Amino acid sequence: MKQADAYTVLSRRSDFLAANRGLRVARPGFVLLANRNDGLGRRAGITVTKKIGNAVVRNRMKRRFRALLRELLPEHGLADTDHVLIGREGGVERDFEKLRVELVAALGRARDGRGDAPRPHNRKRGPRK
Repeated sequence: MKQADAYTVLSRRSDFLAANRGLRVARPGFVLLANRNDGLGRRAGITVTKKIGNAVVRNRMKRRFRALLRELLPEHGLADTDHVLIGREGGVERDFEKLRVELVAALGRARDGRGDAPRPHNRKRGPRK
């Protein structure tokens, strides 16, 4: 059962940056960002960095995330909200059923406005190049 209007795909960098200002819900396999988008509908995007693995690993993770979003966003997603899934290191080996349960829980937390504490901005990073 494929729904054509389940969600719109985010593609512009500015949309991803705007989502980063919203609610953050961390789970072992991913981080969910949810940010209201002023009536633009239900939208979703996926980010998987090179830290996760090579292109094969990253693409596999993105395929799994797309399948989860197609299945869960129509029922559990927030209306007029941008949803961004950021892949975490353990996500590609994680059982698909666990990812499904975690995403439903994360969307529920976002709906209730119970995000995780914001990340500290004064983290010390590696040496400058």
